[in-house]
Amino acid sequence: MRTVLVTGPGGAGRTTVAAATALAAARGGARVTLLTGDRAPGGLAGVTVRRIDAVGHFRAELLAFQDRAGAALDLLGASRLDAEELTELPGAEQLALLSALREAADEEPDLLVVDLPPADRALAALALPEQLRRYLRRLLPPERQAARSLRPVLAQLAGVPMPAQWLYETAARWDRELAAVQAVIEAPGTTVRLVAEPGPAAADALRTARLGTAVQGLALDAVVANRLLPAESPDPWLAGLIAQQRKHLAELAGEYPVVREAAHLGHDPRGDDDLERLVPGPGPDAPPAPRWDVLDRLAQDDVLVWSLPLPGAVKDGLSLVRRGDELLLTVGPFRRIVPLPSALRRCTVTGAGLHDGVLDIRFAPDPELWPRAR
Repeated sequence: MRTVLVTGPGGAGRTTVAAATALAAARGGARVTLLTGDRAPGGLAGVTVRRIDAVGHFRAELLAFQDRAGAALDLLGASRLDAEELTELPGAEQLALLSALREAADEEPDLLVVDLPPADRALAALALPEQLRRYLRRLLPPERQAARSLRPVLAQLAGVPMPAQWLYETAARWDRELAAVQAVIEAPGTTVRLVAEPGPAAADALRTARLGTAVQGLALDAVVANRLLPAESPDPWLAGLIAQQRKHLAELAGEYPVVREAAHLGHDPRGDDDLERLVPGPGPDAPPAPRWDVLDRLAQDDVLVWSLPLPGAVKDGLSLVRRGDELLLTVGPFRRIVPLPSALRRCTVTGAGLHDGVLDIRFAPDPELWPRAR
């Protein structure tokens, strides 16, 4: 299954490009699902359209949790909430998106096209499964579940009640669901497609989005230059706009490996015929995700080097902190906590350097932990 995650600056036409991508693949004979929170343009013949319902998802999840925790709530004298009085809280949209992504992927279409929110919110949502699973492991370590039979005894010895079984069962269920979403996001067939109208503001927004995509280890398959004006016009005012747009389009072509062009139709898309004029399908193969390789330079320099491709990163916005077996990586507005590869956990950090969009972190083997040659 291929998954194309469509995002970009707000107002750039993400939903239209996502719909056009889905329709092109469906016209080619693929089984296609489009996941969107907005009303997709056109009829989208042959495309299965799934809606993201943040309000409905929030209500269903909260009521289900209330039912599972019913005994504890009754013990506390809590008053149950009714569905009609529930209003979604901040973050409900992101969780609904992730749940819908998992459910759509379970159907295993040939192509799943996901119409994501603007890039900053989209990247935050895509980072959530990994972040939340880490929080769950820290707050409710799975290995503690092995001591379930001892909890009544431990509670008497400690004089305090031990965590209820339903809490661990809920955490385990959340972890399974988050793991399923994370598997879709990190799958080799998953790519990000950025949509923007060529211009100075779009160029900065695209660089930021590309950097965030790289921090998450996601593959960028293309940049779609949307709403391109005709190449020529006798109108001097329009000709000036065209010249400016073409200048920025040329800059995009020099900066990104794949740039696809989508013409301005002169109106909002009114049907499948309009959508077919915009963007071709995603192609049969997904480009590889950026590799975070560990390079063995022990023979030359007595170090191992962890290379992280971070296009667009600058030294002023870069921060690295080692904490146990994890690396806290901050690059511009993005932050990610990643586990160290097993070989590097027995090493100490000796330095780092950023060159041509690649961050090289040097590790020296710890003599107390590194296997000694005999």
